[in-house]
Amino acid sequence: MDDQPSEGKKSVPWRKVLYERQPFPDNYVDRRFLEELRRNIRVHQYSYWAVVREAGLVSQQLSCVALFLTLWSYMEQGDVAPSTLLWTGLGCSVLGYSLYEALEGGKGRERTHVADLQSAAVFMAFTFGLSPVFKTLTESVSSDTVYAMSAGMLMAHLVFFPYTQPSLPGSLSLNAALFASVCLASRLPGTLHTFAMLSCALLIFALWPCLLQRLRQAAEWMFLWAAGIVCVFGVVGVGTLWPAGGFLLFVILAVLTLVCPLLLVRLQRHKDNIHGPWDEAEIREDLSRFLS
Repeated sequence: MDDQPSEGKKSVPWRKVLYERQPFPDNYVDRRFLEELRRNIRVHQYSYWAVVREAGLVSQQLSCVALFLTLWSYMEQGDVAPSTLLWTGLGCSVLGYSLYEALEGGKGRERTHVADLQSAAVFMAFTFGLSPVFKTLTESVSSDTVYAMSAGMLMAHLVFFPYTQPSLPGSLSLNAALFASVCLASRLPGTLHTFAMLSCALLIFALWPCLLQRLRQAAEWMFLWAAGIVCVFGVVGVGTLWPAGGFLLFVILAVLTLVCPLLLVRLQRHKDNIHGPWDEAEIREDLSRFLS
């Protein structure tokens, strides 16, 4: 394109307007045309270890699903008694609740410990009372269909889990996980097995994310240790049932935690966003008062 005006037109300044005729050719580009161009003014520069820390939440959630499936498999095979799982879950619940209260320090607390205990007792009573119903819920459905639905719901749980910080387990993610838990628990040998499996599902998919959020807010080093321990338990649990599967899970976790953040940081140098007066207008004023 022509970037120089003719000799007789040098005294006429070029203007960036379309509503008036100017003595320049149509393909003329002035040197000031892109003077307001800005590149990557809103790009957030990520550090590798910061991305690894955030990716650890995805890895530990995948490990939670693997750990739940491992416990279900042990229950189905009769290698773990329901009473053992219930007592272990009770101990983990007491330990986690104590840690949660210690990190919270009683600030902004609206419920008493007695109210929390009553809520837990009511939930456990209803779950135990409905266990016979859950046990026979999928009797008329084939096992292949139940397993396929459970796999789909667990995938939905992982996809829709709110990984942003800070965040509690979302309703869609939690409901998908509990739906899969009910489907799988209905395939266990007895009613007590179903009750123990549903209690374990609540502990893993509902209560554990709440404690993990508190750890991210109050004690980040404890969050890193907790996420790492969950990943180790998930790999070891799958490895005891299927060694090749345990190795595959280890590779997936390593790629998610270490390789994907590296690719993100490396590809960041190729990011090229341009900004200028041609951008769409951004409304920065709070319009909530007009919508209320």
